[in-house]
Amino acid sequence: MQSASVQIRPLQGARRRVVYVALYELIAILLSTILLMLMSNTGTAESLGLAVAASALAIIWNLIFNSLFERWESHRATKGRSFGTRVLHALGFEGGLLVLLIPLVAWWYSVSLWQALLIDLGLLVFFLVYTFVFTWVFDAVFGLPSSARLQSTSI
Repeated sequence: MQSASVQIRPLQGARRRVVYVALYELIAILLSTILLMLMSNTGTAESLGLAVAASALAIIWNLIFNSLFERWESHRATKGRSFGTRVLHALGFEGGLLVLLIPLVAWWYSVSLWQALLIDLGLLVFFLVYTFVFTWVFDAVFGLPSSARLQSTSI
């Protein structure tokens, strides 16, 4: 008797990106609201508002970045996603997002760019780990995108 197992079909293309972004951002809004409250000594409403605004910006950046990353990845001779590739992905995404978010945080909290940078760096440390782990788990559940799959050879 075989045991039943649940298998999720691999996601590809635009559908993969939409599911990835939706799950990633939902969790990110919850976590970043808590972190922003702790780092800025502001209330839930103000931190949630910034978290949602940052999430909207992150969604746009995520779609752009992952499209570019997968295009780059598809031209690589080495397929699969090694530890180094995952680190590169996390650093690229979070580094770009940091540059985009500093002005938003400064405006939202009415703080200097330096203070906004410090707040963003606090989030960055957490989200570097979060992005790395989330992407790894997402790939384990939904499979790698076709750009990163090992090519099978038939004889």
